[in-house]
Amino acid sequence: MFPNDSGDPYSVNVFGALFRRIGVAGVTTHGFRSTFRDWAGDETEHPREVTEAALAHAVGDETERAYRRSDALARRRHLIED
Repeated sequence: MFPNDSGDPYSVNVFGALFRRIGVAGVTTHGFRSTFRDWAGDETEHPREVTEAALAHAVGDETERAYRRSDALARRRHLIED
């Protein structure tokens, strides 16, 4: 979603560091994730499991996760494109 020059993913801390560097206090990146989750749930027909996987959340209980072998990459890509 936010590509960088090297093509590698950003560190999970990149936005927190940016906020500190520009002097913005009391802001976290959780708002981005929460807003995305609200949008996907309210405005799209993408399955909950795909949305949660896009947020790197564990979906299902331990047994369900043990049998889930796919990363749903194509479905997550479609969600992000939307």
